[in-house]
Amino acid sequence: THLSGAIWSPTPPSVARRMLELARVKPGEIVYDLGCGDGRMAILAAKEFGARAIGIEINPILLLLARIKGRGIPNLELRWGNVFKADLSDADVVVTYFSPQGNRRLTQKLLQLERDVRVVSYRWKLGLRLEKKEGMIFLYKTAPPSEPSSLLRTSGSSVRE
Repeated sequence: THLSGAIWSPTPPSVARRMLELARVKPGEIVYDLGCGDGRMAILAAKEFGARAIGIEINPILLLLARIKGRGIPNLELRWGNVFKADLSDADVVVTYFSPQGNRRLTQKLLQLERDVRVVSYRWKLGLRLEKKEGMIFLYKTAPPSEPSSLLRTSGSSVRE
């Protein structure tokens, strides 16, 4: 599907579950699913992990499908919008399955967050501090801009951690 935004390639259900498990999502945490497509990851985070899940999708047809599938789930919010312009300041966890180009843009956005956020990506790496890799699933943590390692990363220098 390609109406607006990137080509939709849904995350396999077993991978979606493992991404949320790897992030150690806890009830009440705020999970952002960026480019949520049909909403499968956000719905899973809300229903089975007890998170407050927020899915953001730019493709209106996929968003409509997600809203139909997620109807009646109280801790689920599905928004139409551009993920690169979204306010993620309250995020505890961010999940994504973007292209390498999308991940480069997303990395810059995530490095600006003022809090430590767990970020899980599928298939493609991000330029963040890698905590764990399991197959094609990558778990990262952002470092708030005031931390020395974050300042060096944003200046173009590298840090060995």
